[in-house]
Amino acid sequence: MVNVSRTIRRLLDGEDGVTLVEALMVMPIVLIAITTMVELGVAVFYWNQTVKAVQIGARHASVSSPMMTMETYDTFMEAELSTLEEGVALPNNRISTSCGQGSAPCDGVAMNRLLTGGDGICGRRSPRIGVCDVAPWIDADNILITYTRSGLGYVGRPYGQVSTITVETVDLTFDFMILDSLLPVLGTIAMPPNSVSVTSEDLSSCNTRC
Repeated sequence: MVNVSRTIRRLLDGEDGVTLVEALMVMPIVLIAITTMVELGVAVFYWNQTVKAVQIGARHASVSSPMMTMETYDTFMEAELSTLEEGVALPNNRISTSCGQGSAPCDGVAMNRLLTGGDGICGRRSPRIGVCDVAPWIDADNILITYTRSGLGYVGRPYGQVSTITVETVDLTFDFMILDSLLPVLGTIAMPPNSVSVTSEDLSSCNTRC
């Protein structure tokens, strides 16, 4: 005759398969934790490379011809100066013009030089390094360049007015490699804009003013 109470006690005391069940419960948590650490490391790398690439882009822009036509650049930089005598200080009002994503398109040749460093190729195959040599995920659709009259100098300054050049990344996203497969709700995340401002130098891609 079957002893019901003994059978129930044996069932409650049984530990067969407990380790497997515990492993199945813990494994997803461990996998997500490890994947998150890896993905965060990759995201930080992307961010650091983007910052460095923007610094390089700003440096290129400061010693290159304006990214728009010279006529457009001079029109904005010389605005309201025609009535002033040469040699007087510039007015304090800050006038700016932009090109790139969200604004008027930049000159294609100038943008290519900014991105590739002048060799026309993304990738460190020459000493001339551009934006996409450091951060290949950045292209022309992710760059906005703004020239702002700095107020330095004077009316009639040779080779134009001194400007503050701001190179900014826009619409950059980070796509998770694995984590979005484990947690589909994540998808992609928008990277915050990063900008670098420098003071213009000769603003010429040539040995003399182009």
